[in-house]
Amino acid sequence: MLTVNRVERIQGRIQVPGDKSISHRAVMFASIAKGKSTIEGFLPGEDCLSTVACCRGLGIDIKQEGTFLEVQGKGQYGLQEPENLLDAGNSGTTMRLLSGILAGQSFLSVITGDGSLRKRPMARIANPLRQMGAKIDGRVGGKLAPLIIRGGNLEGIDYTLPVPSAQVKSAILLAGLYASGETIVREEFLSRDHTERMLQFFGGNLERRDGSVVLKKSELYGQSVKVPGDISSAAFFMAAAAAMPGGHLIIEDVGLNPTRTGIIDVLREMGAHIRIDNIYSSGGEDLGTVIVEGGKLKGITITKEIMPRLIDEVPVIAAISALAEGTMRITGAEELKVKESNRIAAMVTELKKLGIQAEELEDGMEITGTGRISGGVVESYGDHRIAMAMAVCGLFAQEPVQIQNSECIAVSFPGFEKTLKEITW
Repeated sequence: MLTVNRVERIQGRIQVPGDKSISHRAVMFASIAKGKSTIEGFLPGEDCLSTVACCRGLGIDIKQEGTFLEVQGKGQYGLQEPENLLDAGNSGTTMRLLSGILAGQSFLSVITGDGSLRKRPMARIANPLRQMGAKIDGRVGGKLAPLIIRGGNLEGIDYTLPVPSAQVKSAILLAGLYASGETIVREEFLSRDHTERMLQFFGGNLERRDGSVVLKKSELYGQSVKVPGDISSAAFFMAAAAAMPGGHLIIEDVGLNPTRTGIIDVLREMGAHIRIDNIYSSGGEDLGTVIVEGGKLKGITITKEIMPRLIDEVPVIAAISALAEGTMRITGAEELKVKESNRIAAMVTELKKLGIQAEELEDGMEITGTGRISGGVVESYGDHRIAMAMAVCGLFAQEPVQIQNSECIAVSFPGFEKTLKEITW
């Protein structure tokens, strides 16, 4: 149980762990590329280690020393039929993206996960992969894991995403590496484009056309990848510093992919002073230093248009909304219901335990800022982002906030508590 006490200052200079989304993709792409790849700044959290374990289960030699990986890629058709179940743990990214790769293989594979992951929707990837020619079964007609996949002989499809989802888009594009003809994915609102950027970096034949991504059958070649600091991890510290009058925080080497910077836009609209410095590019991604100065925030209305660029940061936005003037209204966030927990219901329930005025909406939540957070015991639901959002509440609470089952934070941020102590007093 993590206990967080009220602090008077948030100040310092930090780096956050490597980006979880990019770490997953770097391991998968390196595994199906020809030749050796190196990955620097890899996130050794439980989710990404599930991807490493699955790729090893497919016959890939991966050497790891802390945050540095060396991957001996075997090319797209060099994977071996797994002798055992592939276990994605709690990682939806592992299961959904790897399913796209497995759909292109001629062998049989079975991929499963923990109890939480086995409840998360998989029809959203199974259906388009079936349209491409893969045979996929699972519980409830393939809607839930474990998934049994026999792939091969794929054909490209023209697919419009029913909801913005980088994971679904990525699964289709990864299958498209093996498909004849063009694979086209269309989306109304641009979701994370790490897959597109990394595909091009590894040599994939991909182009963007007016709201769509077009991929032709391609071969990938080993590369050296530097993983940026995860802006979703940085968001907890950015939000806390923004809400702390007199706060001053510098976060170095943060990923600044435009499809991920919704948190910066929202904090600025709430009144935070944020500037970006030292921008540079690596592996198709922009990185830089984020400087946050704290002050008085105000509640705003967030709608579905920005949600694909903000979805993982909604819990911490909700947390600091209690400290803002006025009402924060968050809508268009239905995807939060099918994350590691139902993050809408979970956040509203736990915020209320801390004396915060919060109301659940059908597609989001509404929080009334009173400037006051009481202490208490809260639940994480085994969800790392809920746990860290509650920790941010603790920094401003009248009494200590105790977070049950806080070990789940290690999924994305193994050194979270240590970093928190370095910048608060």
